[in-house]
Amino acid sequence: MHTPIKRALLSAFDKTGLVELAKQLIEHKVEIISSGGTYKTLTTAGLTVTEVSQVTQFPEMMSGRVKTLHPNIHAGILARRGTDENTLAKYAINPIDLVVVNLYPFAEVTTNPNCDLATAIENIDVGGPTLIRAAAKNHRHVTVLTHPSDYITFIENYTQHNGANSHEFRQAMAVKAFEYTALYDSLIHQYLHQNFTKKNKGAETQEQPEETRLYTETFLPPLQKKQALRYGENPHQQAVLFAESGIIQQTQTPSITHSAQLQGKSLSYNNLVDADAALECVKYFNEPACAIIKHANPCGAALADSIEQAYEKAYQADPTSAFGGIIAFNRTLDQNLADRILSQQFVEVLIAPDYTQTALGILKAKSNLRVLKTGPWSTSDTYQQVQTEWVCKKITAGLLVQTKDYCDPNPSNWQTITKRSPTQQELIDLQFAWQIVRIVKSNAIVFAKNGATIGIGAGQMSRVFSTDIAAQKTQQAGLSLNNSVLASDAFFPFNDGVKKAAEHGVSAIIQPGGSKRDQEVIDCANKANIAMIFTGKRHFNH
Repeated sequence: MHTPIKRALLSAFDKTGLVELAKQLIEHKVEIISSGGTYKTLTTAGLTVTEVSQVTQFPEMMSGRVKTLHPNIHAGILARRGTDENTLAKYAINPIDLVVVNLYPFAEVTTNPNCDLATAIENIDVGGPTLIRAAAKNHRHVTVLTHPSDYITFIENYTQHNGANSHEFRQAMAVKAFEYTALYDSLIHQYLHQNFTKKNKGAETQEQPEETRLYTETFLPPLQKKQALRYGENPHQQAVLFAESGIIQQTQTPSITHSAQLQGKSLSYNNLVDADAALECVKYFNEPACAIIKHANPCGAALADSIEQAYEKAYQADPTSAFGGIIAFNRTLDQNLADRILSQQFVEVLIAPDYTQTALGILKAKSNLRVLKTGPWSTSDTYQQVQTEWVCKKITAGLLVQTKDYCDPNPSNWQTITKRSPTQQELIDLQFAWQIVRIVKSNAIVFAKNGATIGIGAGQMSRVFSTDIAAQKTQQAGLSLNNSVLASDAFFPFNDGVKKAAEHGVSAIIQPGGSKRDQEVIDCANKANIAMIFTGKRHFNH
């Protein structure tokens, strides 16, 4: 059914293309109803427009809060052709066939650091979403437009169907309209939830502890499609990247999702997963850091006086696995390092806060190499932000949501539980290894020495097997485990893992503790003169 468009309501905050659209409608003898700033824009352009107040017989009131919320408007939009004509005639209401509405810029306003709660509240659009939802509900008869980018397509479809729109077009615009209002509502929900949680922090009661307020009853993350991916983990799987928007995006520390791609092929699903893990490896360190990632696990990671030195140490940890890896840095990448990387290994993605112009010139020689610029960040801001972030994992018919795992930068709760305490260098290496083991898939073991990983065991069903694999990687790289440290993402259930570590020359271990056989593990460490720290916190990464 193609309902001819004879009457249209235009009320848009974003005036892009609106005058041109209105001119086209008027040329086709369509009556235009409008209000507020839209009415002013159209009449200033010399167009003849009916003001909403003439239709409702009420003036705009409460500083514009109430304009279109009236039966003369909403009955006109919701009227079913062939069903409700008698009702319309009884109350002298004319049907409305086209609704063109976009909303107050809530996201833009609330991402301004100077925005206060009162300003945010005033930018919650009420009438606009109501108009959009009414028109979308009645899409069998009414066309709804919420994006200026759709105006040209609308005119083409309208012209093609002799002053009407096809049912397929109205359906598509209705879906887009509900998508638009759903995102808008989720932005408001997220802002208010975050704002009120901060405001009430510390005011918990015994009946409502802080933990119960981490999530509301409905999880509404404001996500917008950023790009369609070529495929998912495998070529037969479809995939899309959705990006957080609004205040979530604005308050985030640098991320792969919101980084700038300076060159190279589009990022694949697997590239994005690996790149995210790589950035997570380096962004919590104050010292120059490098991480090389393969299949979401570190091949090597290191700290040094410069990122050039950090890269060399990370690469030497596992040169074989580094081939085709993803490399992240927490400092600007320069010409010398760009030269060194390209001459030494094949790399899929490079990630850094910034690049020198000469470095970018060198990297252009590898046109398929993806180069991502995250922008600078503050480690203290990163730690502050991570405490409010969440992590989602889809399972069949459900979504698991949890707060993000992170390592405490000031480990005041750590306990040395062996007779020997770690040396200063061992403690530095233990802290470094504890940061890296968080990224490694469980069961996770990390050997480290002098600010670099020298062997990593990931994703095994047995912690002892992970220890063996990590040791084998060290030997294959021609490195020595003597006087190295070991980090385990979870406790050792038996003392066999500590025995293995002792056999390899490990001098210090960091682990959560909490096993029924902790004392056996401690006794084994003491017998081998190994210093051991219990953190009281595990870092499973499934």
